[in-house]
Amino acid sequence: MKNFDLSLYLVTNRDKLSDEEFFDVIEKSLKGGVSLVQLREKTAPAREVIELAKKLKKLCHSYNVPLLVDDRVDIALAADLDGVHLGNDDMDVADARKILGDDKIIGSTAKNLEWAMAEEKKGADYLGVGAIFETKTHVKTTRTSVETLKEINDNIKIPTVAIGGLNYDNIDILKGSKAKGVSVVRAIMDSKNPYEDAKNLREKVMNVL
Repeated sequence: MKNFDLSLYLVTNRDKLSDEEFFDVIEKSLKGGVSLVQLREKTAPAREVIELAKKLKKLCHSYNVPLLVDDRVDIALAADLDGVHLGNDDMDVADARKILGDDKIIGSTAKNLEWAMAEEKKGADYLGVGAIFETKTHVKTTRTSVETLKEINDNIKIPTVAIGGLNYDNIDILKGSKAKGVSVVRAIMDSKNPYEDAKNLREKVMNVL
């Protein structure tokens, strides 16, 4: 049985950080309670991302936290990561499952019930549902209502993590949604105190969800 905890799901962003600062933020956030990390590198060369992923895996595993990579099944394989998160333009979940096997975590994205049920059928282990709020990250966002998130959770068996512009001040909106966690980027990656902010976020998530 794959063991993962979606409660505080960190998606990385090192746009403004040196490598040293990047690893420092991740380590402090892991100490604060981040439960799953997704390495997101949209533009760096594959070789660089593989090296980064290997180092980051070592750090995450020292806190018993799985490391996934965004989009890249090849990098998940090359660095022997715990899995991959696939967006709508990436490899199909069913194809990724053939390559990665049953032991790896495969997450997918869904914005409505029909989509969520299709991804579950293809073999996704969890779904990122959103965007609940507009985001400032590299991806174009379409809003998904909390009612839709709840509808998805009422009709599928795999867990969901709420994504999109979420932070300490606005996650109360998820109360009653049946999501298993909250995915954040800037709430931790841009933080002046990633340990405290991760700790406070994790505590609040546990109270809200």
